Amino acid sequence: MEHERVVIVGGGPAGLATAACLTRRGVDPLILDATDEVGASWAARYERLHLHTPRIQSRLPGMRIPKTMSRWVAKDDYARYLRGYAAAHRLRISHGVTVTNVDRRPDGRHVIDTSSGPVDSDIVVIATGYNQTPLIPDWTGLATYTGDFIHASQYRAGADHRGLEVLVVGSGNTGSEICADLCEQGAAAVRLSVRTPPNVIPREFGPIPTTLLGIACDFLPAPVADPLISVIQKFSIGDLSAHGLPPAPGGVVAQMRETDVVATIDVGMVEQLQAGRIEVVSAVTGFAEDRVMLEDGSQITADLVIAATGYQRSIDGLVGHLGVLENGRPTVRGGETHPNDPGMYFVGLSNPMKGLLFQINLDARSAARAIGGAIGHDTQGVPTQ
Repeated sequence: MEHERVVIVGGGPAGLATAACLTRRGVDPLILDATDEVGASWAARYERLHLHTPRIQSRLPGMRIPKTMSRWVAKDDYARYLRGYAAAHRLRISHGVTVTNVDRRPDGRHVIDTSSGPVDSDIVVIATGYNQTPLIPDWTGLATYTGDFIHASQYRAGADHRGLEVLVVGSGNTGSEICADLCEQGAAAVRLSVRTPPNVIPREFGPIPTTLLGIACDFLPAPVADPLISVIQKFSIGDLSAHGLPPAPGGVVAQMRETDVVATIDVGMVEQLQAGRIEVVSAVTGFAEDRVMLEDGSQITADLVIAATGYQRSIDGLVGHLGVLENGRPTVRGGETHPNDPGMYFVGLSNPMKGLLFQINLDARSAARAIGGAIGHDTQGVPTQ
């Protein structure tokens, strides 16, 4: 069985950043990635997508994002940045390899089961990504629904659905942006199904990106941060109740910490909603032949239903049996480890207000420091034994 000092599961931003930080400390980790090339998952996302964090807040350790990629980096540009990042740091990546299970041996080492055979490793970093596996609710009647239905992960561009009546289910960042894209690209009608009204915030408040303000809010108690954020919401977004979208039941920070639901950053949805081009309807409860059943008792039809219902981290099947998760989520990140497995680290599996990519930058550095110390490379680039 192949032996490695450090194996990183996942070759997205979190895996690449951690590997680069380890490389600078004289450690040569192996990245196992299910895709065919670096940046593939970003390249496959819908065309309108840009990062919600500014370029300066989205860089990975050791390499800036070129200014030519603008303040709000397009998804294809970010995929190119990731490819350049991996090449610049000469990272060792095995593509097309799916990891199915990670076990901890009695001696503390790990056996990683993959589609290419088992790998033995001293240290394992789980960096499979926050948005890993599409999540579709178990709606009654969906299996026999005769209309067109896709998950948001399959959506590419509004132009593909010009002239159609579309129902988007889910008012998070993806659902709200897809609604805006559909309106801009000529959909005949756009409905947005909302279960819990989201906290909507602007992408920037004046010249200041909202996620930069989120860095400070991450350290503040919710009763302090939320009133400040509500002022920004009031002056930049306003009350959308008249357009069918009432205020969220809780503040931005309180909601995020209690439910792991982040605020919806507006990149065009509010304008379309205020112009009457998006109709808000109640939550979907099920499907019946060619109809969609709603929570208020009404039934509607649509040429296409898009489920913008989120993703799962999907790590429970990999490491859940090791006792390192709580409700399917790791309780530690970065340089911290769980007592049940001191040789396992997690990077890129949380989504705080300061932004996922910014948190990856911090956690990758922290994990690399801890791993370097654990295997005798605690000084950058200089082995200690």
